[in-house]
Amino acid sequence: MQLPNWISRRCAGVLLHPSSLPGGNGIGCLNNFAYEWIDFLHDAGFTYWQTCPLGPTGFGDSPYQVFCSSAGNPYFIDLNVLIECDYLSREKLNSFKSLCSRSIDFGELYSLFFPLLRCAFDQFTKKPKALEDRYGTITAFEERNSKWLIPFASYQSNKFQNDLRPWWEWPDEFSYKSSNNPANNHEYKFQVFLQYLFRSQWRELKKYAQSKGVKIIGDLPIYVAPDSSEIWSNKELFQVNTDGKFSAVAGVPPDYFNESGQFWGNPLYDWDKHRADNYSWWMDRIKDQLDLFDVVRIDHFRAFHDFWSIPHTAKDARAGSWEMGPGESFWQIAKKSFPELPFLAEDLGDISNEVRSLRTTFGLPGMAVLQFAFDGNSKNLYLPHNLTRDLVLYTGTHDNDTSCGWYHSNTEDIRSQFRSYLNVDGTTPSWDMVRQAYRSVSQLIIFPAQDLLSLGSEARFNTPGVPSGNWSWRMAAEQFQALRNQSTDYLYNQASICGRLPTPKGRPHSK
Repeated sequence: MQLPNWISRRCAGVLLHPSSLPGGNGIGCLNNFAYEWIDFLHDAGFTYWQTCPLGPTGFGDSPYQVFCSSAGNPYFIDLNVLIECDYLSREKLNSFKSLCSRSIDFGELYSLFFPLLRCAFDQFTKKPKALEDRYGTITAFEERNSKWLIPFASYQSNKFQNDLRPWWEWPDEFSYKSSNNPANNHEYKFQVFLQYLFRSQWRELKKYAQSKGVKIIGDLPIYVAPDSSEIWSNKELFQVNTDGKFSAVAGVPPDYFNESGQFWGNPLYDWDKHRADNYSWWMDRIKDQLDLFDVVRIDHFRAFHDFWSIPHTAKDARAGSWEMGPGESFWQIAKKSFPELPFLAEDLGDISNEVRSLRTTFGLPGMAVLQFAFDGNSKNLYLPHNLTRDLVLYTGTHDNDTSCGWYHSNTEDIRSQFRSYLNVDGTTPSWDMVRQAYRSVSQLIIFPAQDLLSLGSEARFNTPGVPSGNWSWRMAAEQFQALRNQSTDYLYNQASICGRLPTPKGRPHSK
């Protein structure tokens, strides 16, 4: 398979969601630590920074269930900019000092964060020049992003007026078609202001990353959240009944790990409607992602070939059945719209030859996870000797335990297989995996930041199927400093000897 240009050379990257960055505001954001993170990636010889989805989260705080996949999470806004513009006093940020630096308390953060942003917005409306001199006018921003921004800000405004309830519990006058022009609505304007801040700051950070030779991989879930502006404003494109109820929802069938399958609850697409319109909604969605990122990982790629459809009346996923997805017709349109195909297909799990054929037909790289390799089967697809160049190799993903946690919580049989295959004693399992990945045939390798810090299960980012305690891990400032001081040179040298530096000749090492 011929690889796309974005992955035409051997390279390496790190997976870290912005929320996990250090900082003093209760959550990682686009402040100086984000820029220092990019400096570290540059100095350590990495080419890519991968994030989880950046959208605004709701109940459960999952970045994979957001109110709009084109919008940004306001928590990522650097509040220091608002202090510089005299919209907030520095004393206002003192309330964040009580928040933990190693985890996120989303409930407390919500109660502290948005009142400050509303104060800043009130000041902005009185004297917008300070911010608009830096980022351009908010009117121009709204016009440039109107396709997703107007429905999203309208939806958030309606949600605010309906005590944050989901859209299917709103009175009829709050339907998308019944909504009045929101331009004079204060809450609508506030939501536009938040997105103006986020996109402007993200654009500056992305530009800085480009100046350092670092590219950003984003993450796009194939399904959108049930309670989202995308469904509220486009119900005809989903399997939603006229009464607003979902006729069928997404999930996966029973398997070795889940005897009842997984009941996700996301509304399914009406693919016939999308096909009739040349997938224009989807192409706009991808275009928005490529405005944020250099490359986009497509989560649950297999659903483009076939997907598990669960009747809305079912209690779990066992009642579902396989239905055919759009297949090649979708990717033919995508290739015309985005000829470089800057996409990475998440094809983990029980994947058929037909799904793999769809991926390889369009030259999309897939994924492999090193933690899945050591089951004693020499034909395991994820063992390094069975890998292919077009599989992006991860030591673990956001849904896995850290590599140290994985090793110490596993059976002795698996730990023995791991030690024997890698010819190691198992005292530093995450670094053993990192070294093996650098030497693999995979064109791109990616490590969760926790593995570079040798952290255990306490630093796990998400445990699928567990409803609470996820998405809250943060890297403390002292951990970040130790990583930079102790590992930068080593990682750079590993990239150098394994041919994974960002340019064939390397680049000046600024450390």
